[in-house]
Amino acid sequence: MTDPIYIFGHKNPDADAICSALAYEAYKHAIGQTEYVAARCGNSNARIDAILERFQTPLPRFIGDVTPRVGNIMQTKARTVTRQSTCAEALELIDKYDVRALPVVDDNGQIEGFVSIFQLGEFFIPKPREPRAMRRVHTSVQSIIDSLNAKVLHASHQDELEELFVRIGAMDIRSFGSHHKEHGLPSDRSIIIVGDRWDIQERCLQLGVRLLVITGALEVDEDVVARAKERNVSLIVSPYDSATTSWIIRTATHIDGLIDPEVCCFSAEDRISSVKRRIANNNDPLYLVVNDTKQLIGVFSKSDILRPSHTKIALVDHNELGQAVNGAGEVQITEILDHHRLGNIPTEQPILFINRPVGSTCSIVADMFRAQSLTPAPNIAGVLMAGIISDTLLLNSPTTTPLEGELLDWLSPIAGIEPKALADLIFTAGSVVINSKPAEVISSDCKIYNEGELRFSVSQIEELGFDNFWKNEDALDEALEAYRAKEELYFSFLLVTDINSQDSLLVVAGNDELKASINYPQRGQSNIYELSGIVSRKKQLIPYISSLLKTMGVV
Repeated sequence: MTDPIYIFGHKNPDADAICSALAYEAYKHAIGQTEYVAARCGNSNARIDAILERFQTPLPRFIGDVTPRVGNIMQTKARTVTRQSTCAEALELIDKYDVRALPVVDDNGQIEGFVSIFQLGEFFIPKPREPRAMRRVHTSVQSIIDSLNAKVLHASHQDELEELFVRIGAMDIRSFGSHHKEHGLPSDRSIIIVGDRWDIQERCLQLGVRLLVITGALEVDEDVVARAKERNVSLIVSPYDSATTSWIIRTATHIDGLIDPEVCCFSAEDRISSVKRRIANNNDPLYLVVNDTKQLIGVFSKSDILRPSHTKIALVDHNELGQAVNGAGEVQITEILDHHRLGNIPTEQPILFINRPVGSTCSIVADMFRAQSLTPAPNIAGVLMAGIISDTLLLNSPTTTPLEGELLDWLSPIAGIEPKALADLIFTAGSVVINSKPAEVISSDCKIYNEGELRFSVSQIEELGFDNFWKNEDALDEALEAYRAKEELYFSFLLVTDINSQDSLLVVAGNDELKASINYPQRGQSNIYELSGIVSRKKQLIPYISSLLKTMGVV
């Protein structure tokens, strides 16, 4: 199944951002690219809700953050072992699943450490100055039986975990006993591997070794079996030759003593960018992902975390990272459709970037439908009309182009509604000032911009007259300054546009130098300026701000 590619408008979305995302999803599906899914990274508002209710179209799914996290790249089907597992079991898993390490968990799935192919290698190939280590095995008689698939003639206390020492009884009987004693190997902790050497077998029974292993699937005399039981010497028959039997017994060692308890554990919510820094100088073969109770939920390697993020998104109605969904700069951006100035989104590879000087992003999407001779569904046609009408103030904004009029004429019969009737529904859907808290008014349609080293924000709301604004003037002024301080911005503007008069008020949160530089009429001693004939944030106010900052000499 193909992973979805989410289509996002900007943060604090307006009608055009939501409507263009929904319409672009419909366009993509119409041309067979069904992996595209409309999404949003901000809250709806009364105007958007009214549009979607009128055309019976659900609000896009909310996704507030696409930052790649450990949970996105971890492997959830981790192969694990326990302290009681043998080296043979660990090696089999490592070989079968082509991994370099295995997490060690307890009965509750909680992490106790990990064992790697490197630790196993050091165990099986110890340093020459430690020959005794070559003989040592930490295991149980039952684990040896299981590893060899041996025939059991007698076994006692076979489930006890013990430290034992392996020897092959290949020497002459006259030196066997003295050699055994000379090397300080206690008989009750010795494993002797021997073929059909009756004399060695008998000597082992006399010494009372812990385990006598007869190799090559050879028959064992009944009196040897009887004496083994009498002396309580565990006696088994291996189907392998002596050298192979010796190796397999070594692999029957329990991994308890090989576990590395110093492991790097992460949460599934940890950011990939943060984890990369933490493990930059770490060469562990495996990194573990645990939940709040240290239970293993996944694993990943350094190669997993260095791969490009598989999350893909498309952007509509914006092309600046400051306005995009959180984490947009760390995932793959596949496409951008916009009608604003060019921003600062770098991409690792070429992408489809459509940027047209038209009145709305919905204009671009509608024109794509028309260019492909595709007829949108009635609800999508209505959504496209709403985006165009909202962004151009029913073709009255200076951003309006002849294309918007053509598109409304084309879409109107499909949607079954006249542009003026839809405009009345949109602009009478409710006052943002009346229906929202002051902080929500500021953030409802707010964009953050970068001009050189400076960062600033411009919010815009449309009202039917300024009465509701004047009733809430002080609260909105305070909320704007609080937003500026919280986001650490050079200044914040709120553009309040009267749809009827096509005039605006500008509320300013910034320093005195900035306020003194604004050459629009000021309302007394307040932070409010009268902008006659100004209705477009994009085409009128933003160019003015750029010119203002250059005049001030701050960019």
